[in-house]
Amino acid sequence: MKIKTSISISNHLIKDIDDIVHDSSNRSRFIEEAIIAYLDKKRKKARDGNDLQLINNDEKSLNKEAIEVLSYQVKL
Repeated sequence: MKIKTSISISNHLIKDIDDIVHDSSNRSRFIEEAIIAYLDKKRKKARDGNDLQLINNDEKSLNKEAIEVLSYQVKL
């Protein structure tokens, strides 16, 4: 479901959008796709940050496990 809304966008951004989409009726679609891409990027960054925090919180046991795994490797 779509909801009609009104936003204010700088003239130069509208011009840039129109240069790409070549049809003012596609502005909404272009802006919606841009917002989706931006939100996906923000969500991924938040997830990656959370993953890093989880790794950092458990660093001692992870490092211990890594050293143990390395001890099983065959020396060349």
